[in-house]
Amino acid sequence: MSRAPRNIAALHPLGRRAALALPALALTAGIARGQSALRRVRIGVPTTNLNLAYPWLTIPIALGWWRAEGLEVEALPVGASLQALQQLAAGNVEFAQMNSSVLIQANVVNDIPARVLMNNGVIDWSLSVPEDSPVRSIQDLRGRTIGVFSLATGGIAFLRAHMRANGMNPERDVQFVAVGLGAPPVEALRSGRVQGLLYWSSAQATFENAGLRLRHLRGEDWSSYPDFTFATLQRTVAADPQLCETIARGCARASEFVMASPDCQRRIHWARWPTTRPTGADEPTLIRWDLNNLEAQLNSMRSAHAMNGGRLWGRATPEAYGRIQAFMHEAGLIPRTLDPATFMVGIPDFFERINRFDAAAVRAQAAACPAA
Repeated sequence: MSRAPRNIAALHPLGRRAALALPALALTAGIARGQSALRRVRIGVPTTNLNLAYPWLTIPIALGWWRAEGLEVEALPVGASLQALQQLAAGNVEFAQMNSSVLIQANVVNDIPARVLMNNGVIDWSLSVPEDSPVRSIQDLRGRTIGVFSLATGGIAFLRAHMRANGMNPERDVQFVAVGLGAPPVEALRSGRVQGLLYWSSAQATFENAGLRLRHLRGEDWSSYPDFTFATLQRTVAADPQLCETIARGCARASEFVMASPDCQRRIHWARWPTTRPTGADEPTLIRWDLNNLEAQLNSMRSAHAMNGGRLWGRATPEAYGRIQAFMHEAGLIPRTLDPATFMVGIPDFFERINRFDAAAVRAQAAACPAA
């Protein structure tokens, strides 16, 4: 494969939100009259629709946790992971959510010193097939057509590697067809134009919401790779480690909160940002749809938490990021590797410090649900 591009605008991130196209939504929190002393902090989020699947960012805003710390935090939808990195590098945001592949490419290819503050998820792609499909194993894909968001979508690299590991030739044995998002991939599978859909977990949840009954195939090693990453630049780490800690602690606290009561997160989000509610069905169905989408995200968060020791929310390790870097190098997505410790935030005891909150009190607050 060709060497990875050196122009940041040409990067093709591996992650599931790399080319997400959804209705635009600008999420801002205006500074109330008389509170102009609050410090403004901006977070770039790789989506155009800040729905309820970003609880570690939205709960602290909705419940005023960061405001109580003297911060006026804005979560700004910026398009995709690459755009989040670009906004971070340009100084338009202080923090950004992005896929691990984008952060690694930033360091290895573009010499942008992006640093991992938290690991919020793992690679959660899967190949879904109809429940009654004859495709039962990866070898059964020979001669099949697979629908993907676009032909540059990152999951293709993982599926091709999985096929090669199982004695297949991905260039010859399968065909990939771009079918986008929303209704088109659902119709493509129903009509038989494609025999499988290769997408990330929350997209697969929307297909199930649309009525598809699916089985999922995935590589056994995929969940061992860190993916969704909360990041900042080295200059922010060096200039204000306390700010990094305060913001990340809010995210860790929110992770505890949403795990205790996903439906409370749904109610908080609908109340705070009502325009993000799904439409097109009765209330119980809309609730079920959004909780299904949220559960897909929570499963990825749980997997990352377990992979990183199961004790500290957001913990990230050089070993985990070294694994995804090695995969990217072997796949020809980056021309060289760096010491994966380079990617880490480097603040002593950072993950222990951001998890210093009263977890029992957070769970009790979630159970009482302030939006109820």
